[in-house]
Amino acid sequence: MQKRSDTPGDPQVPGGRSVRVRSRLVAGVALVGITVVGAGAPGVLTTSADLTESQGLVTFAELNRQAVTLAHSLADERDEVTAYVAAGRDASRARDGDGDGQGTQDGEGAGSGPSAQGAQDGRGTAAASAGTGKRTRPALSEAHSARVDRQIEEIRGAAPDDVRRALADVPSLRRTALTGDGTALAAHRAYTEVIDKLRALAAQLADRTPARAAGGPGRAPAELGQAVEQASATRGLLLAALAVPEPGGTGRTVFDPVTGRYVTEEDPGAKAADGARDELSAAAHRARVREQVALADFGSTADAATRDSLAATVTGPDVKAAEGYLAKLADAPELTRAERRTDPGRLSTALTARIEQMRGVESALATRQVERMERLRDDDVTALEMRIALLGGCLLIAIGVSTAVARTLTRPLAVLRLGAARVAEAPQSEEPIRFTGRNDEFAQVVRSLNTLHGKLLALGERAARGEERESATAELAARQAELRAETERLTTELERQRHTVHHTFVNLSLRTLGLVERQLTVIEKMEEREQDTERLATLFKLDHMATVMRRHSENLLILAGHDHSHAHQGPVPLVDV
Repeated sequence: MQKRSDTPGDPQVPGGRSVRVRSRLVAGVALVGITVVGAGAPGVLTTSADLTESQGLVTFAELNRQAVTLAHSLADERDEVTAYVAAGRDASRARDGDGDGQGTQDGEGAGSGPSAQGAQDGRGTAAASAGTGKRTRPALSEAHSARVDRQIEEIRGAAPDDVRRALADVPSLRRTALTGDGTALAAHRAYTEVIDKLRALAAQLADRTPARAAGGPGRAPAELGQAVEQASATRGLLLAALAVPEPGGTGRTVFDPVTGRYVTEEDPGAKAADGARDELSAAAHRARVREQVALADFGSTADAATRDSLAATVTGPDVKAAEGYLAKLADAPELTRAERRTDPGRLSTALTARIEQMRGVESALATRQVERMERLRDDDVTALEMRIALLGGCLLIAIGVSTAVARTLTRPLAVLRLGAARVAEAPQSEEPIRFTGRNDEFAQVVRSLNTLHGKLLALGERAARGEERESATAELAARQAELRAETERLTTELERQRHTVHHTFVNLSLRTLGLVERQLTVIEKMEEREQDTERLATLFKLDHMATVMRRHSENLLILAGHDHSHAHQGPVPLVDV
């Protein structure tokens, strides 16, 4: 006899029924897996979008930190150039360089020395006046310009377009200020425009920081940066005002026909020098007021720790001296004669010490912002990994459960169908079926089939030996009647089991269809709110997948013989279609 394995793991179903059962099993498991993935995909996409946003904030915070450093360097160069232009550039140094009163001849001789090189390149060291009581001209530093150029190259690639264009104009701006004929205040404003574009990055970073990153410094770094910028501007403008040459007379005594007296002739450029000095001192006064306003805004927006850090850092004898100078020199739009005699070296030392301490606090805040954005990015990475792990776990559990449920329904039915076919077709040449599942109603039916199979084999053997043909015929007829009755009972039992399986598949399909409908509603709401085109395209793909899943569920209902009613029972307008 041919032996076959009839365990639940390898059911033998006549014809092509085994393929159909396996196909339905695979389709059901795949449908459940797609449903789970579709339900979890929106959350994964949202977390991925948060991660992309936080990574962009990390890059922008790094850019802002570089911009803060470059703004400091540009401010130093601006203040230096402003004082240099206010002192009269190299032409004024040529007039004071030798101090021997030789006039045009001495000025031409200076044109071939260091002053001429400074006029050509916009560089050089200012010469000290030879006469007693004359103030040393402001000097230009090659190191400042080289540092600015190096920092511009470092930030150029990552900077926004408007900042990149402004930084590209710095060399020509510097050349125009040093070798042109513009005023010191015009050079100061040209540099300030570039610095303001760099300072604007701090405010943009504060505006782009999402609410989930709450607890940071907020707009305090931008307010402190504005205060630092105005403090530096006040320093540069005051030093430039002090660098303007003092007006003097020609030394000649002339007769004034109006008054009828002899008077000392005044310098024709005295009024222009006084006007330039007053413009610079007025601008310094305004910068000082703006600094105080920015510090007040910083105090209202910063937390207690940040305010305490600024107060603890910006202190010391130099800061007190700087505050005294500012209270004396920047309290009014004009400088008195006594204030004009202020030592520029001591003023620069005090104001620079105060500014550097303020810049240290600003740089520390910029570094803290970078670290804060990096922590936010790390949190988003962890959240995305957890969501993906959770979705993968749910998918594995759903596939495992659905596979187990489907196999527990299909295996016993396949075994019963196989046993009934063996009994009906050729019980003499087939072995009884074996069932290793649970001891339930399916196992009882299998035992009944095997008992009937054994009786039929015994009757066949008796008929073959010819013993008691008549009684065997009668008994065979009785057994056949019993077989018909048992077959009817089994048919009824199979019909009941088929109805149970049918009801189970219909119920599972309806539940899956309901979940898909809810998922489509959620996705449609996300599509209505989504603005990003890439994520909207992804949502459209999910919508399409969910629609296909719904159509598969409806197809399963149709295959199961269940009439699924749709929302629209009547005709649908062509526009809606």
